[in-house]
Amino acid sequence: MSAEYVARELLTFAEQKLRLEMGQIERCAGLLRDDEVWRRHNEHTNSVGNLILHLTGNVRQWVLGGLGGQVIERDRPAEFAACGPRPTMECVDGLRGTVEASCAVLAGLDATALARKYVIQEYEVSGAAAVAHVVEHFSWHVGQIVHMTKAMRNVDLSLYDAQGHRLDGTHP
Repeated sequence: MSAEYVARELLTFAEQKLRLEMGQIERCAGLLRDDEVWRRHNEHTNSVGNLILHLTGNVRQWVLGGLGGQVIERDRPAEFAACGPRPTMECVDGLRGTVEASCAVLAGLDATALARKYVIQEYEVSGAAAVAHVVEHFSWHVGQIVHMTKAMRNVDLSLYDAQGHRLDGTHP
């Protein structure tokens, strides 16, 4: 296997995973009222809204800024301090636009870009590590959003059948 083949596999997986996870966020947001999106269960937890803002900031900083070279200004503490009211779909639309722009950046990378070192959020990382971080981080918070939505709405949001196969027929 060539380095380009491995790079393309990683980047294609990352794009697909970000889009699939974005679909889960949209699914959850569609089930929640604006006040539920901003609900914090205590002072040590975030709301769904905070996590959506945080994911937008993180993906912008790591992919658009770090890997894509765009100048990005980010106020990370504000992502967690926000408490609404802010329309849910405004936040979701912002994240969706960020994910789509980031997928375009990922599609333009190659093995050389993945091997290169970047300084992102004051960390020195390879492009491959940055891609892995973004996907892992995104998935982690999507899991939190799904859990909170299940708890608030008492709904089954599973994407998999009893054998662990995706219900929509796609690969994980």
